[in-house]
Amino acid sequence: MSTITEPPAGARGATQSQSQSTSAPVDKEKERQRSIRDDIGGWRKWGPYMTDRAWGTVREDYSAHGDAWNYLTYDKSRAKAYRWGEDGIGGICDRYQLLCFAPTFWNERDPHLKEKFFGLNPNEGNHGEDVKDYYFHVDNTPSHSYMALLYKYPQREFPYRWLVEENQRRAGQGPEFETIDTGIFDESRYFDILIEYAKQTHEDMAIRITAHNRGPEAAPL
Repeated sequence: MSTITEPPAGARGATQSQSQSTSAPVDKEKERQRSIRDDIGGWRKWGPYMTDRAWGTVREDYSAHGDAWNYLTYDKSRAKAYRWGEDGIGGICDRYQLLCFAPTFWNERDPHLKEKFFGLNPNEGNHGEDVKDYYFHVDNTPSHSYMALLYKYPQREFPYRWLVEENQRRAGQGPEFETIDTGIFDESRYFDILIEYAKQTHEDMAIRITAHNRGPEAAPL
């Protein structure tokens, strides 16, 4: 018969202390996850939930043979309503994407409005789905009380066709042909467009869009 003895009081205290110290971070992490899930204050109801690119994705693919890249290219997406989501330039929406907001720009030179990021898919000569516009997510707080995105919009006509044709010519061999390789940003002829969102409350939001002309002369926007 074996006898079970309790550890000395000092050892028992150390064990309890260790247990408390290891469980504390776990409890804090569970609390953080619960706050995100429940979102009692509603601060995460609105956020940057619009994707940067929805064209060429499987969720919008209704082709007969699962050919998502060819079924919905950038060009086709400009004339099609998405079924499962939306995309845009620095866009925001509610957590269920029932109401969406995103700015649209035009430099009076492009053949169409700039309402989404342009890019290519592998069948167009690229190494993978790749957005050819240049943009940067500058800031975002965990509650999305402040969000900022910087987009660099050229003042010259955007080289849509040139990018497609040159990448197709290269056929995936060597480096990709990028927008900056076209010289469209020479002489800094572009706009730095800063898109900012700031919340006063979870339902009261201010939107500020600031365009900085980096070029040597005035340009339309």
